Amino acid sequence: MIAPQLAQAPEVAAILEWNADAVVDGKLDHGQLTLIVAPHRLESLCEFLKARRGYDFLSDITAVDWYPAEPRFEVIYHLRCYERKQLLRLKCRLGSDRAEIASVRPVWRAADWYEREVFDLFGIRFTGHPDLRRILMPEEWEGHPLRKDYPVTGHR
Repeated sequence: MIAPQLAQAPEVAAILEWNADAVVDGKLDHGQLTLIVAPHRLESLCEFLKARRGYDFLSDITAVDWYPAEPRFEVIYHLRCYERKQLLRLKCRLGSDRAEIASVRPVWRAADWYEREVFDLFGIRFTGHPDLRRILMPEEWEGHPLRKDYPVTGHR
């Protein structure tokens, strides 16, 4: 549930008015707004943020593996609205049993290689991505090296 003082922030208020179920939680830390987004609402929220709130630049997608905790993964999106000089961080939490989320490539073409990198290193699948394959590791590589349970010496 969103804290009442956070719900009054213009970005959060606009999102909650658009769809109150899209945001699960959030915080304002060091002037940076971070919103925890329901994974099944991510793509439509990103479309809303780009079309109606001016977040026309996706600067990064990354992930964190919180193994052995559940939900295990967080996929993190860094957005920028140049018009209002605002940054916005979105996080989606994914369990290890279903480490997949909708691709935001239809919203921002820049997501293409970012999603491939997260797939390659963490094994998180982006449904709807047109070319989800390894980008850093060789095609024959086994496993995903940034997972916390990946062997330190690598697979043998």
